[in-house]
Amino acid sequence: MSKTAPRDADDYSLSRVPRSARYHWFLIAVQRFGQLSALSQFLIGATLGFGMSFWNAFLAFTFGAVILEVVTIFTGIIGMKQGMSTSVVTRWTGFGTVGSAIIGLAIGISAVGWFGIQSGVSADGLALIMPFLPSWAWSLIFGILITLVVVRGIGSMQWIANITVPIFMVLVGWAVISELSSHAISDMIAAAPAGEPISLVAGTTIVAGSFMVGAVICPDMSRFNRTIGDVVKQTILGFTLGEYVIGMSGVLLAHALKTADITQIIISSVGWVGVLIIVLGTFKINDWNLYSSGLGVVNFIDTVFGRKMNRAVVTGILGVAGSLLAAAGILGKLVGFLTILGVAFPPIAGIMIAEYFFVKKWRNDLESTKGDEFPAAAPRFVPVTLIIWAAASIGAYFVNWGIPSINAVASAFLLYLALGKLGLIRGYGTQLNNSSENKDTSTHHLEGQV
Repeated sequence: MSKTAPRDADDYSLSRVPRSARYHWFLIAVQRFGQLSALSQFLIGATLGFGMSFWNAFLAFTFGAVILEVVTIFTGIIGMKQGMSTSVVTRWTGFGTVGSAIIGLAIGISAVGWFGIQSGVSADGLALIMPFLPSWAWSLIFGILITLVVVRGIGSMQWIANITVPIFMVLVGWAVISELSSHAISDMIAAAPAGEPISLVAGTTIVAGSFMVGAVICPDMSRFNRTIGDVVKQTILGFTLGEYVIGMSGVLLAHALKTADITQIIISSVGWVGVLIIVLGTFKINDWNLYSSGLGVVNFIDTVFGRKMNRAVVTGILGVAGSLLAAAGILGKLVGFLTILGVAFPPIAGIMIAEYFFVKKWRNDLESTKGDEFPAAAPRFVPVTLIIWAAASIGAYFVNWGIPSINAVASAFLLYLALGKLGLIRGYGTQLNNSSENKDTSTHHLEGQV
């Protein structure tokens, strides 16, 4: 890895990650597991356990995890092969620079929004056991602490993950054993759900939908992998431990205690340790929220304004802004908006996979590039892609059939594949990607032929 501080802090936000800066697969797997071992997996497990039998919940986690693993592996391979973040690589995977800018802005808004909301959740827990500071003050402290880590880049985040993930697992094990020690495992497995029944399809939808945005932004992390095998190993390990160990523990807790309110159960049973579990679990998903937000906004500024901003600077601004908004209680009112925005992400994965692995209209541009820099130019506007993206998102939102997030991925994939094979996917205009300027040099010229 480059030893210059500015380059390290920037984390190759607008260039390819060189081979010398890649990490061993297990280290990235720890980061992936950190994302998937958050408290949210407990809550998902508790939700399923409250409305499903143990084995139906197991099947829901299995089906949902397999779906997520397939999408994550494909998008992860794209990131690994090209060494680019999601918002950047979409310039050459079907969206052009206009679509890429929209994706970057959407990721920036969505990720920093959830960063602030989850900082607030952890702050509420901290205020319960340390009431000498109000929740808003803890929200600021927690948010700024994460910001300081993320500003320093992937290396700092890896160091924190190596510490927090093992501690999180030990504390989770303690909490679960403490709660379940007075219940027989066989009784919990055989117990009927205490709440309203949840169908297998609905359960799979909950599992698959919970991390689909994470699957879309997987290249942000996998660009630091070395091989395809590394991507596969880290994904399978992360999902297996995250979904089954954490998720199924939530199912057992729900069966044992006849409630889905696992957060309150953990806090009341193990006190301050429960809050520490919440804080550690939130930290390792929240740092990636902020990291991806910074990458998305850097790409947006580059493509729209032609200015190459340092990732660390942008991330610092976003982190402070998200922390302040969380402390003010504003972001808590935006959950509905952020949930709707999340519907727009699954089709991105379907289009990326269809373009990169099957249609390959701009694949040669990526493969022919030498060194660590980008291709010299990218298509500016790909109208058919934007139509597919919008149609798949709207369909997923309004069609109440099957698994919405999977419907969105599959419909976008099939539409792009069909129209691509018919030669209808075309780019208009060219945007240069040199270091000095980004400009539209041929707004009416047809681009993107392979």
